[in-house]
Amino acid sequence: MTSAVPDTGLLAPGWAGSPAASATSDTAYLQALLDAEAALTRAQASLGLAPADAATAVTEAADAGRYDLRSLGERARAGGNPVIPLVADLTKAVGQEHGPYVHRGATSQDIMDTATMLVAARALNLILADLARSERALARLAAEHRETAMPGRTLTQHAVPTTFGLKAAGWRSLLLDARDRVAAVRDALPAQLGGAAGTLAAFGAYGASDPTALPEAYAGELGLQAPQLPWHTLRTPVADLAGCLAMTAGALGKTAVDVLTLSRTEIAEVTEGSGGASSAMPHKANPVRSTLIAAAARRAPQLAAALYASMAAEDERPAGAWHAEWEPLRELLRLVGGAARDAAELTEGLRVHPDVMREHLGLTHGLIVSERLSAELTPVLGRARAKELLTRLAAEGRPLARAPELKDLDLDPAHYTGSAPTLTDRALERR
Repeated sequence: MTSAVPDTGLLAPGWAGSPAASATSDTAYLQALLDAEAALTRAQASLGLAPADAATAVTEAADAGRYDLRSLGERARAGGNPVIPLVADLTKAVGQEHGPYVHRGATSQDIMDTATMLVAARALNLILADLARSERALARLAAEHRETAMPGRTLTQHAVPTTFGLKAAGWRSLLLDARDRVAAVRDALPAQLGGAAGTLAAFGAYGASDPTALPEAYAGELGLQAPQLPWHTLRTPVADLAGCLAMTAGALGKTAVDVLTLSRTEIAEVTEGSGGASSAMPHKANPVRSTLIAAAARRAPQLAAALYASMAAEDERPAGAWHAEWEPLRELLRLVGGAARDAAELTEGLRVHPDVMREHLGLTHGLIVSERLSAELTPVLGRARAKELLTRLAAEGRPLARAPELKDLDLDPAHYTGSAPTLTDRALERR
């Protein structure tokens, strides 16, 4: 029956076709709203507040395919949210006998917030699966290249040698930080149930001897956490989602911007496994996965900011603050879900070019190990004279290997990667 035109992601290639896109679609959101309504009736039935037949009837009617998304969207405008028209349609679908048990005692925000937590939990599970793929790929790259020397760059310039293994291990470490935050937030997502002003009063009016037992039963039906208090204006769950998603976008973005730099034509130390085509230049293989991840990382903080701003929610239920969360939160889930999908493909297919890295270590004709030379010359010449010598040789621009003052010193950059291999091994111990 669903007749709304689907959001295909025409202008959002970063998340189009991703698992998270499906998990956050209008149909998925509608199903989450229906799941929240059905769970409410089941929870009340489990406490003797509704007939078991009513719970069965509402659960059977809670199928998104039976409802008209376009109509619900258009009618949502009248009351400011889609729950109001959905309750009317669900009540009609259930029938006269069991209709009174639909949405009984709840307020629209209870259902909307709970559905949002369901959508978030389902999307976060998919994001975590893709983060796990990237983690495995980065662990493999770090282990394979623990001793692959390459130029370390600071402020865009060659600094001292490092290894690609340590760089990949750093990407993985940041990804694991994000994973841990996402997993913690997912496991803490709560149901919402408080009634009109968060007092649970209506449930007492409908016969509950202990209305405070109902939120726990409700959360149990949904696989969410039981809230300590109704959180209509206590928006910690949404703020936690904002934080972990923005952090994840940034963590994935770090890998992406490094790959974008290292895959430049004039650098070419890495390449994406399957670059994207150009509409005008047949020779190009653009680093599309990295580009889309970087775009997500740039957008995510602003979306998270909108969610943080909504924490200033007045009264017992707010006008506007709650409503302002829906679109940015869904877009944030989609962006990060798409970025996680792209990161998995990027890291699994990334091609590393050690020979090019080795060639680039020689671009400064030995100056990339000037730090080491300074340390070795200082006991012989003193710090000032050692620095003066190396500064003069650098200004002359000739290879340091030709300088007679340095003839007995080791100028091989691959021999000056410090503890990079050991640090890589240490990082890979983390699970």
